[in-house]
Amino acid sequence: MTQKPTACLALADGTIFYGVGFGATGETVAELCFNTAMTGYQEIMTDPSYAGQVVTFTFPHIGNTGVTPEDDETADPFAAGMIVKWDPTLASNWRATQELTDWLVSRDRIGMGGVDTRRLTRAIRQQGAPHVALAHDPDGNFDIEKLVQKARAFQGLEGLDLAKDVTCAQSYHWDEMRWAWPDGYPRQTDPKFKVVAIDYGAKRNILRCLASAGCDVTVLPATATAEDVLALNPDGVFLSNGPGDPAATGAYAVPMIKGVLDTDIPVFGICLGHQMLALALGAKTVKMNHGHHGANHPVKDKETGKVEITSMNHGFAVDAQSLPAGVVETHVSLFDGSNCGIRLEGRPVFSVQYHPEASPGPQDSYYLFERFADAMDKAKKASVS
Repeated sequence: MTQKPTACLALADGTIFYGVGFGATGETVAELCFNTAMTGYQEIMTDPSYAGQVVTFTFPHIGNTGVTPEDDETADPFAAGMIVKWDPTLASNWRATQELTDWLVSRDRIGMGGVDTRRLTRAIRQQGAPHVALAHDPDGNFDIEKLVQKARAFQGLEGLDLAKDVTCAQSYHWDEMRWAWPDGYPRQTDPKFKVVAIDYGAKRNILRCLASAGCDVTVLPATATAEDVLALNPDGVFLSNGPGDPAATGAYAVPMIKGVLDTDIPVFGICLGHQMLALALGAKTVKMNHGHHGANHPVKDKETGKVEITSMNHGFAVDAQSLPAGVVETHVSLFDGSNCGIRLEGRPVFSVQYHPEASPGPQDSYYLFERFADAMDKAKKASVS
């Protein structure tokens, strides 16, 4: 470095990284993960699945497209902070309305640049996602011993229910569809299906994909009961992404899902929703060493042989060995063979670990929203006949 460090990252094992701070000043403690996506830093920072985590971006050019309100996945960022290779450059994008550094200040989030992110990523892969304390002080004054102590005192994500912290406070209606040139986000004016979406930390683009698939979407908080869901007489139930330990969230989510499964209503889950469905069906979840975070993860559909390039963000996974009879593993990661999808035999009930709505990421998996719509269509026709 050619200047005095103004930011410091302290790992619980005592390892210290220095860099240049940007964004908000102060300190935060969290779990550290890395994300390999080449685009979409704003969407990543505003993904509720990153609650309780500081994100290391392996792609060096962060900040060069600025930020725009259109790309927020939620009203405020949930990631605790960001670590980057190079200091953010000035925005060069016709859509940008604000610089990343100013946006972080306004959202009270700390950034740190000038870091050897390759070294940091290797440390995460080898040792597992560490607990860290991130500090930004323009004067460069850091109490290293205290920062390490704070990192060691962080309770971690195991056993932690974060869905309650990121879910909506009350139910609401959603009709905005996927972005389209030149008018932006159109509205769904002719929906064919009534869908209840359970918000464990739902991204806006998930709801847009549901609307684009012909759904009239009502979003309910994570703590909604089966009675709350069924009272709306939905054609389908969607279980969203979200942060934290699925076993902790399952304490109240699993009974609701079991109540819905007692009916013939189609169910579709992603990410934490996938894990919630698996728990409700009798499977177990496990904490991963460093998780999957990126927009370039290959996943194989075991039933078709097709390989999809997917967007992922999860630190827990469904234990495929624990899947009970009647629950079929449909997708697996080609990185490590971990479970990435299940379905219930003979029922329109399925889920995937990855993010078919992307944002950021490839569009390979949008067909899953259409599969959900097809399942609801068949269920409606069967009820009539």
